[in-house]
Amino acid sequence: MGGAPAPSTGGSVVRSALPCWIGLDVGTSACRAVAIDAEARELANARVALPAPQVRPDGGVEQAPDLWWNAAVTALARLGEALAGRRSVAVCVAATSATLLLADRNGVPLGPALLYNDRRARAAAARIAAVAPPTSPARGVTSGLAKALHLKASLPIGTEAWVLHQADWLAARLGGALGYSDWNNALKLGFDPAAERWPDWFEALDLAPLRLPEVVAPGTPLGRVDRATAAATGLAVGTRVVAGTTDSTAAVIATGVAEPGEGVTCLGSTLVVKVLAERRIDEPACGVYSHRLGDLWLAGGASNSGGVVLRRFFDDADLARLSAQLVPERPSGLDYYPLPGPGERFPLADPDLLPRLTPRPEDDVLFLQGLLEGIAAIERAGYRRLHVLGAPAPTVVTTIGGGAGNAAWTRIRARELGIPVRPAAHREAAYGAALLARRAG
Repeated sequence: MGGAPAPSTGGSVVRSALPCWIGLDVGTSACRAVAIDAEARELANARVALPAPQVRPDGGVEQAPDLWWNAAVTALARLGEALAGRRSVAVCVAATSATLLLADRNGVPLGPALLYNDRRARAAAARIAAVAPPTSPARGVTSGLAKALHLKASLPIGTEAWVLHQADWLAARLGGALGYSDWNNALKLGFDPAAERWPDWFEALDLAPLRLPEVVAPGTPLGRVDRATAAATGLAVGTRVVAGTTDSTAAVIATGVAEPGEGVTCLGSTLVVKVLAERRIDEPACGVYSHRLGDLWLAGGASNSGGVVLRRFFDDADLARLSAQLVPERPSGLDYYPLPGPGERFPLADPDLLPRLTPRPEDDVLFLQGLLEGIAAIERAGYRRLHVLGAPAPTVVTTIGGGAGNAAWTRIRARELGIPVRPAAHREAAYGAALLARRAG
């Protein structure tokens, strides 16, 4: 690893084989790899589980970066076995936002990575809050910047260290230049993707001897795979390594949304709503911030509601059986605000908001419909909140996440939102990363 980004031409590759482009999605529980062809058709995929992170009583959540690398190598090798006769042209890594580590001048980690939900950087977050603008995504105890300052405190005096995100470090291991990040991963580290620079208020934080990465657009070429890495992963020698993005942004790229006013809802454990906008929108008080996508901005927020509430009452078999009996066009008349416990972050920012899950009817079909309608109402309120803040009202909503395949819920949401609602043809972050790799050539 190391050195400046490689130029976009050159490299020793076998030209006779059919080309493919590779996307990696490395999270905290698994690594996924996807290969696509020139028409963006998925050719093969692989998944490798990761050991669970270490959760500490003080709020720490840690993972050894070498676990990511080992999983990535295994996933790529398995992918390669299914790609006989194909030559990898480029590879891109999507990974968890605000998962961060420090590394030495050679890219060797100086300790475990702090995961996105590590909450130990309270003192650092207070320092940031004293100097950062109210709208900065770098504010908060789980921000990348707070984690960097927290880790700095444990460095031996005078020790220089690169501040790297999960995707940054893995791209460097694959052959990209060390010390580079992208607009989306660097957002919670404090980078201003509109001005494309680090903010002036950083001077008040005394970051030295930490070395901040140079930040480039997702998909920017950073280097090429060498022979040793090719032998370990099955990637072709000379495969271009390009700058990555966050996993949630890659999942949106996978859907193919491209025009202002197109919305994306993720129906996972939590409910996340995003909409493409022509201007940047940040409102940290209610968890709203924007990722840059080319010349557009992906503004969004996440509710505490979502699938986690459904799982309190029903398992997969129950959900499938009961959903088949729903009558989406006939409202239940129930007025639920489904939350897993007290507190909401978006579209309402109220840490004391109580769940509203009563009265519960004896009929489980009616109860499930009430829950689904309640989550759909929160979705509608989320898009309205984004609109009030300056985003366009959604004209169509594409759905990703586990709930995207529930046809009855889709009809409930379309009724609630009053616009077309459709499941995404592609929803995997690894597929979105592969699209970024393909755009790089």
